[in-house]
Amino acid sequence: MTDLDRAVWASLTGPHGHLALGTTAAPGAARALSYPPEISVFGALALDHPASVPTDDAWAELAELIGPDADIAQFGTTATIASLPPGWQFLGGTECVQLVGTPALLGRPDPEAVRLGAADAEEMLDLVARTRPGPFQPQTYRLGTYLGVRHEGALVAMAGERLHPPGWTEISAICTAPEYRGRGLAARLTLAVADGIQARGERPFLHAAVTNTAAIRLYQGLGFEVRRRLTAFSVQSPPPPGRRPGGITAEGRGITGGAGRS
Repeated sequence: MTDLDRAVWASLTGPHGHLALGTTAAPGAARALSYPPEISVFGALALDHPASVPTDDAWAELAELIGPDADIAQFGTTATIASLPPGWQFLGGTECVQLVGTPALLGRPDPEAVRLGAADAEEMLDLVARTRPGPFQPQTYRLGTYLGVRHEGALVAMAGERLHPPGWTEISAICTAPEYRGRGLAARLTLAVADGIQARGERPFLHAAVTNTAAIRLYQGLGFEVRRRLTAFSVQSPPPPGRRPGGITAEGRGITGGAGRS
């Protein structure tokens, strides 16, 4: 199992360690980690070999970390979902493909791309709400470099960096306002973000919903190749003692959309 197979865990124990929220376990012994909820919806659990599925102890640490009735997203497999202990609620998921940059991927700067940050957060959230490229929080921009294209002052397209396993950086939140699609902005921004990643000596990768075939074709045309298939899913921690789970359904609560809408 490589860092890409456990991209969230490898990010939180590696380059994004300064952002990681952990339990009270001894340093280096945490079995559950997450991003601050204002930055990312994702968390991860330690895996025990050879089973390669989280233990009940790991799930218990995650429940302690995020508190009762709290949602958390993960990447995993059907075995990960099947390991949910009693009291946890499965809220839904999306089948994804993970794509990695090949030597054919040649990143390049874009003359119209501008760096986005805290001052642009409200516009970034609005663009995400209109295009639904995937989860995006008020401070997701803190995960890495985000670039955007503006037209007459308005943000009309963006892409940026999300997960960061050692030696790799994920390109995410690739989205274009509906009225500006078909102009190649998604491809240009993907290559511009890739250029910065490659300049650091790292390799780009990304995720896309298997149903988002147009985006997958776009990425393959830029020089990405499909590496594996996995599930992005959301779960809810057990309720406080003395109260039964509320029977929340998956509709509207899971991880919807894949990386990128061109």
